[in-house]
Parts: sequence; structure tokens; C-alpha cells
Amino acid sequence: MTQDLIARAKAWLAEDPDGETREELAKLIDNEELDELAARFAGTLQFGTAGLRGELGAGPMRMNRSVVIRAAAGLAAYLKAKGQGDGLVVVGYDARYKSADFARDTAAVMTGAGLKAVVLPRPLPTPVLAYAIRHLGAVAGVEVTASHNPPRDNGYKVYLGDGSQIVPPADAEIAAEIAAVASLHDVPRPENGWETLGEEVLEAYLARTDAVLTPGSPRTARVVYTAMHGVGKDVLTAAFARAGFPPPALVAEQADPDPAFPTVAFPNPEEPGAMDLAFEAARAVDPDIVIANDPDADRCAVAVPDASVEGGWRMLRGDEVGSLLAQHLVDRGVSGVFAESIVSSSLLGRIAEAAGLGYEETLTGFKWIARVDGLRYGYEEALGYCVDPEGVRDKDGITAALLVAELASVLKEQGRTLLDLLDDLAVRHGLHATDQLSVRVEDLSVISDAMRRLREKTPTALAGLAVTKAEDLTEGTEELPPTDGLRYYLEGARVIVRPSGTEPKLKCYLEVVVPVASRDALGDAREKATELLAGIKRDLAAAAGI
Repeated sequence: MTQDLIARAKAWLAEDPDGETREELAKLIDNEELDELAARFAGTLQFGTAGLRGELGAGPMRMNRSVVIRAAAGLAAYLKAKGQGDGLVVVGYDARYKSADFARDTAAVMTGAGLKAVVLPRPLPTPVLAYAIRHLGAVAGVEVTASHNPPRDNGYKVYLGDGSQIVPPADAEIAAEIAAVASLHDVPRPENGWETLGEEVLEAYLARTDAVLTPGSPRTARVVYTAMHGVGKDVLTAAFARAGFPPPALVAEQADPDPAFPTVAFPNPEEPGAMDLAFEAARAVDPDIVIANDPDADRCAVAVPDASVEGGWRMLRGDEVGSLLAQHLVDRGVSGVFAESIVSSSLLGRIAEAAGLGYEETLTGFKWIARVDGLRYGYEEALGYCVDPEGVRDKDGITAALLVAELASVLKEQGRTLLDLLDDLAVRHGLHATDQLSVRVEDLSVISDAMRRLREKTPTALAGLAVTKAEDLTEGTEELPPTDGLRYYLEGARVIVRPSGTEPKLKCYLEVVVPVASRDALGDAREKATELLAGIKRDLAAAAGI
């Protein structure tokens, strides 16, 4: 067994084109660090609908140039099998460790396979890549990013020519082509032959951002902005300048790209502490709102002044921002379909219904939301908003930020705030309060054990609310294809449990709906909702054994 492991490691080492990971792997072999080698050679990083994502390092269970070259070769073979072997592939990348290398390798593999490859001019937001695919008439796109994962991670996100991320069966077909790559020596990688694009694509994207705003709308909102050490700053500030908003006050310590993400434990606006510096800046500047992007700027977080919370600033939940943007679009008179994933608040459906608009629920992820026929607006509770589906069929933290700033400006002219509009929605449709029970694990068996427990013994009640219907989503429903998840309907509440597709986490999404008779009753309704959510979280954790 040991000899087999060492032999596989040496075979991988012989093909590795990267001096850094070669040196790393050679040391592990020389020192016979068998546990570490076993972890790295326990299989291969699985290519799925999220593409690839994992920790950087040598070996098939890590993100490295060898893994990326194989992934690119598999994608090229898939495109050729689909009759698109002479098509254009656009490659974008963020500012993480190795991202530029992975982008260059991808362009080389595509060129070597006979496709045309173009690379974005520098690290840019993921939505710019998603836009470029359709703008340039590409057959596919690749974004090298690990979004908001820890600093040691990187990833590989694949889009097809419709500008949306891949869904089944394309993921399995590409994975099969990757598995068929016998040796890296069989993958031609010329030194040149692809094109590095100039600023034209970015200019075209920025010109498109204006389209999300109403001509002549107020543009007075004052914003504190953090790029969270990612690639959002230059594009967002350019978009705000074009639109005529006041220049955002930048959180200087987090403004420029830094793959070490030195000021945050996790570069995700939702994680505890990630927004501390932004709130500190807000207390000094006194803006109307705080806006944050995640490192690849496809997500948008919003915080508002709130005297009732410690520090005076409160992060809005993704569901709150999703509902606010939906109502803003309704008030502007848009038509089309509103869509969200099943883990997002049911309030969107009520807003759409009241406005006479279409509404659709999808599986988790913008790869599904973006495919809804007639889509006008889509969102997901994890801070993702698609406000210009004709331009970007994916979540876009830049255009979402513009639309939030426009809404804040409209309300400011009325002497109102985003919190006032949230109150309006609660009185009109009931208070829809959401929360999440999220458990990050070292051992993935904790997640599978929790799912097994819940499947073997369905809870009959949570927080004293009877479970009226339980669905195992692995079987699919009339509206949804199969996915690994459980959905419980309760009297006045809903719970969804699923393993994360991108991180080692078990995620439980909770929602309670409390009727509100008048604005005066909002305080009592919030207390009741808080109590119910805490009870559901406690009882669900016990039932799942977490």
C-alpha cells in the first residue's frame, strides 16, 4: 500500500509543470509523510456544477496547475464533442494565489486544442467574465476564482455559451472528459497563440451597468465601500462615477487586492468580524449605507444605520436586500419573471404575486436561477442578485450595488430609509424572518451523518410548530430536479437542510412568517419571530445531532 502511494506520488511529480508544487511534493515523498500523501492522493477533486474548488497544493486532491490543465483539456474535449471545436473561450481570473497561472494554462490548453482563447486584461470581477461570454459570442467561459473561500483555496468555474454556469448533464460529461486525460504529456500547451484583451470588454460592461438604473433617478446616497481585499474596487468606483453617485468612501485597509486577506478570518461579508473595518469607517464618515463585495465581486452585502444594535450599524440579510430590490423594481414598473432558489425567502413570491408578475423557485445556485424563462430579476439569500439578466446571467455585485444605491437615494428624497421600506413589506405581506444554522466541519462524515439521521427520523415538530409536510429532495419534485436536501413545511415556517456545494458546511435555512396587523405591532412580531427561529435552530440541531 505504501509503495503504491509513493509510486502514484512520483508519477504525479514527474508530470507536474509547476516548480513550487514539485518541490512541495518531493519533500513529502522524501520525508515519507504518508498521512499527508494519502490525503492528497485519496482521489481527485470532483468536477461538478460548481466546477472545481479546493485548497492549493500538490496532488490530485488539491488545486494546482496539473489539475487545472486536466480540467481545461476536459472542457476543450467536451466542446469539440459538441461540434464547437473552433469556438471562442473567454478566460477570467481573480487576484488569488495562482489565479493568473491557472488562467494562462487554460488559454494555452484551449489554443493547443484548436479553439480560440482570449484572456481578460487583468484580475476582474466574475460578472465581467459572465458578461464577456455573451458579448463576444463565446462557446464557453472559465473564471478562476474561489470567491469568498479562505486564502489558501482557489477554484475553477465553467460557463457555457449562454453565459450561465454549467448544470447537469454538462458537468458529468465534462468530468468524464477530464477523467479520460491519461497524461499531461498528451495535452498540447503552446507558449502563445491566445489573445489578452484590452479595456474594450470592461468598457462595454461598464456601459451596460447604466442600464440597471432609471434615467433621471436620484443619485444622492452616500456609501462606504469595501472590496474585502478582492477585485471589485476599480470596477465599482468606475460604475458609480459613470452613474453620477458621490464617490464611495473606501475602506482603505481592504481596498486593494491581496490574496492573503490579512484583515479577515474569512473574506466573506457574512462571516463574523468581516465587516468590522467597514463599520468603523461608517461611524467616522456617517454615510447612508455600507456596501461590500466579496473578493470576486459577484456578491453584494448591504448594511444600514440602526441605533438599536451595538455599534450603530446592522448588516441586512440577503433575503432582506433581495426583497428590497424586488419591491424597487416593482415600483419602477418592470415586467417579467422574478426567481429565487428554494433556500431564499418566500417573500419574493408574495411581492411578485401582488404585482401580477411571474415567479419561479429553482434549486440552489445561479446556474439554475439564470435559466428561468423570461427572467427579469433573480436573487439568492447568500448575497447574490441578478438585476440585469440580459447583460449578466449570473449574480453581479456591481450592478446590484448600483441598484441598492439608487433605492437608498429614492428613499432618502422621501425622508425614508431601507428599514422603513422593510417595515412596509412586513405590514403588507407579513414579517418574513430568516436565519441560518451553518456548521463548518473538518470531517465530511459529520454532514452525511446529520443528513442520514434526519432521513431516518423526520422531526414531527420544531419550536412547537408541527411539521405538516416533509420532502426528501433527492427524489426531485414536480418543479425541481433531484438534489441532496430536505425540506420541511411547518405551521407558519419552513426549513431546508443541505450540504454546501462549495464549502465543507452543513447549511440549514430557516424562515418564519408572522402576520403583522399594523406598524405598531412590528415590535411584537419581531420578538415572536426571533423566539421561533431560535427554537427551530435548537430543535433542528438536536434532531440532526450537530
